[in-house]
Amino acid sequence: MAEINTLFLYVADAEASAAFYTHLLGIKPLEASPTVALFLLPSGLTLGVWSKGGVQPTPTTGGGGCEIGFKVSCAAKIDEAHADWIAKGAAVAFPPTDLGFGRSFVALDPDGHRLRVYAVADEK
Repeated sequence: MAEINTLFLYVADAEASAAFYTHLLGIKPLEASPTVALFLLPSGLTLGVWSKGGVQPTPTTGGGGCEIGFKVSCAAKIDEAHADWIAKGAAVAFPPTDLGFGRSFVALDPDGHRLRVYAVADEK
């Protein structure tokens, strides 16, 4: 079976989304064009933003139908990331909250894709 190595988000404007993720994540795309940008994340996964007008077959869903998870080491990092992402202009859909699995918040990219930052609670 092929290795899962890239996650594509279909976006209205790849250049605007590339600028958003460059600023938010502090990394530059490996490749960028007016319709596609690829980011190599620290985990080794590649995140791609692709203008939906050029995707074949045409996407049938928009943002918000799933989440990209960004795991951090501890609950204190949630509040740090939240403050950092707000300062960088990210819209927050769900503020830092303690949930059954740990602490988390959800931000949105320009197309409404959900970005969940989370820390798993210590198991006792």
